[in-house]
Amino acid sequence: MTHESKPGGREPLAHAGDGGGLEAIARAAASGTRNSEAAPVHLWNPPYCGDIGLAITADGSWMYRGSAITRKPLVALFASVLRKDADGRTYLVTPAEKVDVAVADAPFIGVELRIEGAGERAHVGVRTNLDTWVTIDAAHPIRFMVQEPAGGLKPYVLIRGRLEALLSRAAYLALVDHAMDSGGEPGFWSGGEWWPLRG
Repeated sequence: MTHESKPGGREPLAHAGDGGGLEAIARAAASGTRNSEAAPVHLWNPPYCGDIGLAITADGSWMYRGSAITRKPLVALFASVLRKDADGRTYLVTPAEKVDVAVADAPFIGVELRIEGAGERAHVGVRTNLDTWVTIDAAHPIRFMVQEPAGGLKPYVLIRGRLEALLSRAAYLALVDHAMDSGGEPGFWSGGEWWPLRG
């Protein structure tokens, strides 16, 4: 499908078309960051421009108007300008505009663990599906949400701002295997803190 931009200016994200619109979004996102590192979105207060059909599925896949975005560098660029606000909604934010991103569960998936050290000096690293590493610590806490009605636990690690990664099943099983028992309560040390495995 072809796309025509408005003459003489940059197209607003809210009016982006199918293929060209995705490129317009990418250009706007890139204008606020030099690479795919997280941009300072917490400093930006652009006008809200609505819902243009961006979504993140439960498995961490990005969608645009029902079609998968398969270019990982593009996904990484969009992820670098994600922000979850106090209203609980997630947005793609550029210096000029803010649009909705519908998130089915968490915007990132924790796909790998890296455990360094032992005991109280242990550090548990989490790699996201976009190859960002964080260590579970006070700045990047882990929380467990009880799944009803089964009662299982869903583990979420804070990546930045209010954005979290849901641990994949493989990563969670690796964490459970690493967890030690302290006074009858399973948990683990990371970043100088004890993290119990409970909701």
